[in-house]
Parts: sequence; C-alpha cells; structure tokens
Amino acid sequence: MALATGSDPAPFTAADYATRMRRAARAAEEAGLDALLIAPGPDLLWLTGYRPVETERLTLLVLRAGREPVLVVPTLEAPDAAASAGAGALTLRDWTDGQDPYEAAGSLLAPAGRFGISDNAWAMHLLGLHGRHPDARHLALGEALPMLRAVKDAAELERLAAAGAAADAAFEEIRALPFAGRREKEVAADLDTLLRRHGHSQVDFTIVGSGPNGANPHHEARERVIERGDMVVLDFGGLKHGYGSDTTRTVHVGEPTEEERRVHDLVRQAQEAGFRAVRPGAACQDVDRAAREVIDAAGYGEYFIHRTGHGIGVTTHEPPYMIEGEEQPLVPGMCFSVEPGIYLPGRFGVRIEDIVTVTEDGGRRLNRTEREMVLVE
Repeated sequence: MALATGSDPAPFTAADYATRMRRAARAAEEAGLDALLIAPGPDLLWLTGYRPVETERLTLLVLRAGREPVLVVPTLEAPDAAASAGAGALTLRDWTDGQDPYEAAGSLLAPAGRFGISDNAWAMHLLGLHGRHPDARHLALGEALPMLRAVKDAAELERLAAAGAAADAAFEEIRALPFAGRREKEVAADLDTLLRRHGHSQVDFTIVGSGPNGANPHHEARERVIERGDMVVLDFGGLKHGYGSDTTRTVHVGEPTEEERRVHDLVRQAQEAGFRAVRPGAACQDVDRAAREVIDAAGYGEYFIHRTGHGIGVTTHEPPYMIEGEEQPLVPGMCFSVEPGIYLPGRFGVRIEDIVTVTEDGGRRLNRTEREMVLVE
C-alpha cells in the first residue's frame, strides 16, 4: 500500500474533514458529552487540517451532534483559518483583542454541560471556560474518547505505510555506514538526514544507544564513541505526509558474543509473538502479554521495563497502548508499535520495533527490514 517513490498522496478535502467532525460529534453524544472542545494541536489538525500557532489567544473548535461545527478564532488569525483545508465544513466565529473570547465560546455551550476537551488545552483556557460556566464539567479527551483517532481509513493507512517505508529505507542506508570510532550523536545526525532525504518533514527522535547506553530505552545520543563489540539500539521516526514512522533495530558492531546473540534472538521471538497476537477482537493487553510471556519464560522479565506498544497516526505516540490492563479490543485500521526489549544495566540493551496495523483477519507489518541481528562495521 506504500506510495510509489517520489509521489505524494492526494490531499484531504473539506468533505474528509466534515466526515471526521461528524464522527467525532456522534462519538461524543454516545459517550454522554454535550460537546467536544478542541484546542490547537493534533486533534484540531486531524479534524480540520488547521494548525495554528499555540498562543494565549483562544482558538477552539466546538463540535456538537446535529449542529454545524464552529471554530472560535482570534480575528487576526481568521484569514489563515479560512484558508485551511477543512474550513468549508465549519463556521468561523472570530473575536477581537479586547473582547472576551470565553464569552464567544461559552455562548455555544450549555451552562451545566459535560464537555470533552483536548488533553493539550492550556490551563488558562480551560479555567477561562470554567469561569464562564462554573457548573460545567470538563473531561480530558484522552479519558472520554481515547480511541477518537485510533482507527485509520485507507488514506491514512497509505500515509503510515509510506512513512514506514521511508524509515526502512533510512535503516538500510545507515547500516552500511561506519559505526566504530564514531560518536553516537554523529550516527543520530545521519539518521535525521536520511529520514528527511526519504521524505520526512519532521524528525521526532533519533535514539542511538551504544554499549551500556542501550540499556536506557530513551537514551539521548551523546558524545560516547561507539566501539567494536558494542550492541547499538537505533530507534528513530517522525512525520511524512503528516503521519508517523517509528521503528527500532538493534545492530552489533563486529561479532557478538553468544549471550548477545541469545538475548537478541529472544527479543526477536517476543516481537514475533506480540505480532502474532494481533487480530480483531483481541484486547490491547493480549499483545503485551504475548510478548512479555516469551521474555518472562526465559528469565529476563525484570529487564523488560516498558509497555509493548503505542498507537501512531498524526503523532508518533497516541492511543491505543499495548499494556497490561488495557482491555480495548483491537479493530481493523488501528495502527500501533510492537516493541519489546531487554535492558541489562551497565551492559547492553536490545529492542526490536515494527508498526503494525490490524487487518480483517490478523495484522500487517508496516516495517519490513530484517529483524535478525544485523552486523555493522
């Protein structure tokens, strides 16, 4: 499903955004919410195609079932809002400096309503709305509608597949470059360059954890010089065509020891088990359990110190999460990482990660690079 090299996907239209807004408003109604209050950030971008600068001036999309969407915006930003791809599917209500923006937004809302509000809404804006309607109740959108963006349509899956293919291409190039004698931050810079060369507009992270640094899952690449005999965790991703990539491969500089091979193969088996657990109707926690069982059985359970996966879409981390206690059923179109790891403090770490999408009868990997141990120089 990946796009042909050099081609761009068709842009989303006002009709696409109208469909998303109707779906969101309907989901809110079914959840017992009177409206959704969407602040600048990934939710607003996904619903309208509009990405304003986040400032102290209130910008807020109000979605109510059976009512036309309304975007409250500062007057000086109204032209940009009107030029956004989804503007034709909503009404703009602007307010001017000196006016009360919470009056403009509050007049659209029931005084004692129950509202879902974007997780990243500024506290000052939430408090301003609450001051206008003190009897209203506000719930974080991640709590009230955590799966709002979780199920991707065909056009979104196409973008995610293209982002995954670009990350794969970056890995195939980085594995051919020298590692020994170079600093972690130099390899990280190469990964950044390669992701952008393969079409990423934004690079979110380039983790390069060599030797003992690989035992820190979110190690920030620094000055350490990579040596022969090091295991090196490479975890990198960002956005292409507005959708995320995120993949991890663990390579070895020169010949590994028997233990290093064994641990790497164990993580590979755990990652395969997690992938095999992906199917419609299975709970998110089933993916975590399947991967964790392999590592636990081998005696390394205490060294697998994070969840098995996270969702991905217009951000590189979003619901759903593959973790114990998450009973959300998997649905075709969901996309998330499967990334078990083993981290041996002071020695080395191993992680293997693919983005997987749920299909009608199982799962499909969006990353296709080799999962066996790769040797580099």
